[in-house]
Parts: sequence; structure tokens; C-alpha cells
Amino acid sequence: MCPGGQGDVSIVGDLLLMSVEETRGRLDCGLQGVIEDVSAERFRGLRVFDISDLARPRQVGAVQTCRGSHTHSVVSSDDKRIVVYNSGTSSVREQDELERCVDELPGDERTALFRIDVIEIPVADPSKARIVDSPAVFADDETGALAGLWRGGDHGEMTQETNKTDHCHDITVFPESRIAAGACSGNGILFDISDPLKPTRIDAVTDPGFAYWHSATFNNDGTKVLFTDEWGGGGRPRCRASDPRNFGANAIYDIVDGKLVFRSYFKIPAPQSVTENCVAHNGSVVPVPGRDVFVQAWYQGGLSVIDFTDSANPVEIAYFDRGPVSDEELVTGGFWSAYYYDGRIYGSEITRGLDVLALEPSEHLTENEIAAAAQAADDAVFNPQQQFPITWPHTPVVAAAYVDQLARDGTLDAALESELRAALGSAKAALEGADPASKDAALARRLEALSSRVVESGADDQHAKRVSALSAALNGLAARLR
Repeated sequence: MCPGGQGDVSIVGDLLLMSVEETRGRLDCGLQGVIEDVSAERFRGLRVFDISDLARPRQVGAVQTCRGSHTHSVVSSDDKRIVVYNSGTSSVREQDELERCVDELPGDERTALFRIDVIEIPVADPSKARIVDSPAVFADDETGALAGLWRGGDHGEMTQETNKTDHCHDITVFPESRIAAGACSGNGILFDISDPLKPTRIDAVTDPGFAYWHSATFNNDGTKVLFTDEWGGGGRPRCRASDPRNFGANAIYDIVDGKLVFRSYFKIPAPQSVTENCVAHNGSVVPVPGRDVFVQAWYQGGLSVIDFTDSANPVEIAYFDRGPVSDEELVTGGFWSAYYYDGRIYGSEITRGLDVLALEPSEHLTENEIAAAAQAADDAVFNPQQQFPITWPHTPVVAAAYVDQLARDGTLDAALESELRAALGSAKAALEGADPASKDAALARRLEALSSRVVESGADDQHAKRVSALSAALNGLAARLR
């Protein structure tokens, strides 16, 4: 590959996209770097590689941007084009190096600040990749003034300073609902991406405890957003017992009628030492059916698995913590990111390498729920900044996961729970039998009858969604056995 990265990498088909922010990167991928203040050889932006031959990746496109590319988000793709939102967080380049780049305060319509870049990549000829728009999504809705959102500074007594909003650090898209969530330095933002080439802002929120809005993650069905605050920039101890619980934490919002509605904060409950850099950082959804579960990196705070199904009452249900790199001095280390994929959690540890972890059953998470998460339908390529609704197949273990949850909540009476478990055990044996084409009409009728009884069990509104999902799973299993 090419030096000068420090940013996202995404794969779309045979193309790999790479964010480049550092000033030493070269357009020609040379190893000698760039030391001049202004150079036509410097590259900062989005590289495009052809990886159809994995042993010989080739750079086939390069889009220069004014502030480099710290992160990027694949918004949409088909056999004709790929649309990407680019987030540059660094300084604006000199105009002598890239003419269109203007580093001015609000008032100059040409400024490279207060914008995101919309990049279009033709699949047939990636060399023609280009910026097609740089919408001023942070402008004031009424006046059009560019500094229309948080301008930096503290929020009043007993608050802290928040960075001004002149860029997004991270934008996560949920194409199915035509929305995106931006963690944009001083604000959390909800975008309408009905037209991927022309994103528009539909809501923005601030928080007196957030120093730097860093990342955004939707839940399974795109009805909630979990934002993180990277207070201290990732290099400082921010999880000490003396640190406020709403500083360097997560903020959880429900999406209600196109608006972000605050529900709660979450911060790891275990205090960390003064030699451990610790703050909220990258993570992803763990696709447990019937629940909203998130695994997250906290640098030397380790990994935390959070249940935010009840948006107002998030709880930690699992964790992994190696302890400090040093007991005597602050050494930057710990988990940069934690991503769930195909039944495992992959933790990228700064000083110690890659850890691969598996969830273990506990009072908070059953063996069936863990196994059901591994059965979630997903694409072959994982991209945490492009999320889709998660679905699960109608299998005995998925149905059993719902039974476990309803039993945990006290929704099922003992007799119905016992019958459900027995029937699901029989379904599992039938479907895993020597003849996968075997049918069992009697068992199918039994499952359908149980589905009706589950619906009639009188679950309250809080558990109605799980009851409906269990009923559908039972009917789906019945259909497979007929």
C-alpha cells in the first residue's frame, strides 16, 4: 500500500478505499515522503485501490481534499458508482498547493471549513473519482451563516469546553432509513440522505458534558443513536473515580419524528488508574436478537459490552480489561477499537496487537443469545460506518434466545416456558437430523399452537416486540417442518 494514512479503510467489491490525512503522503505512493510546506507531490484525501489481485493492489484513483481524510463513509454503491462522505479533521491546505482550499472564518463562502465532501467514484473508471459537492451542512438554517452550530467553549457553570463544529469526525449511514448520524466535533447531527449526493441536516444536538463528539452508531433497526465523547483525545486518563460520569462517556438518543431525543449516558463502571489513558472510543453493534447491544473500546479501560435496549437505563453486561501497560507512568495504549463480526469480537490493542474474544454465557447473556447473534444475516464485508437493518433466520436457537429474554423478564409463565423449550428441542433435533428434507407436520402444528399462546400471554408494551418476534420465529420454524 502507500504511506501517509491514519484513517479509515473500506472495501466495496474489488475496490479498497483508504483515508489519508498526514502531510507526508505522496500522490505517487513513494516512500520518501514530503517535507516541503507546499508541494505538488503531496497527497491528502481518499485513495482508491484495485484489489482484484490481492497480492498486487494497484492505486487506480486519488481524490485530493482540502483537509485530508480522517474518516470516510460509504453511503451507497452499485455496479456504476460509489458515493462516499469524506470527513477531514486536519488543517486546511495552502492554496498554493490546492487552489480551491480557503482557510477563512465564517463569512467567506469558499471556505473549506464547516463542510463535508461528497465523493463520487465511477466503478468502471475509478481514476475519474472526484468531489461532486461540499455542502455547508453546519450553516444556520435561517441565515445561512456557516458557523450555525456550536462555536466552541464551555456551556456554563460546571461544564467543560467543547470543540467548535467545523467538521465531522465520523459519519455513520443507515441507508434503509435514508438517514446518517454525524459525530461532528461540537454537535451530534442527524442527516437526511434520501439523495446521497445532497445530504441535508435535519437535527443537531449539543451536550454540556461532551468535549469532542467522536463517533456514532445506530442500533439494530436504526431507531437509536449511540454517540461517543473522546474527552482528552484518547491520550489521557479520563476514567478515574474522580471524573464526572457524563464526561468522556456515551450519550444515547432515540430518534423520534426525525429528532434526536436524549435518554441517558453510559460510562464504564470500573474506575481506572492515573496511568491508564481511558475514554469512550470505537465500537459496533453485537447483533443479539431482541436486544440492542454494543461492544466498545475504552483504550486502557478495556472492552465493554453494553445493553442499551432500554435507552434510559444502559447497563454493562460483559467486559475485558488487561490492566495498565505501566503502573508507574502513563503510556498510551489499550484498545483503539472493538468490532463484532461472525461470532467474535476483534479488539485492536495499540501496544499489544490484535485480540480475538468470544462472549461467555452469564446471568446477563445466555448461550442461546450468543449463538443467535452469530446467526445474524450480514454482508460478507463488515463496515461499522455503513449499517443495515439486522435480521435473523427462523432457527431453534434464535427462537430460544427470545424465550430466554422473556423468561428473564418474567413475561412467560413456567408451564408455557417449559413447553416452548421442549418443542424447540424437538425442532432442533428434527432439523439437524440425518435427512435435512425430513418433515414433521405434528411438530409444526405444535409450534403454531405455541405461537398463538405466546401472543395471547398478555405481554405488556415493553415486551410486545419480543413476543411478536418469538411468534414469528415459531411460525417460521413450523413452515420449515411442513
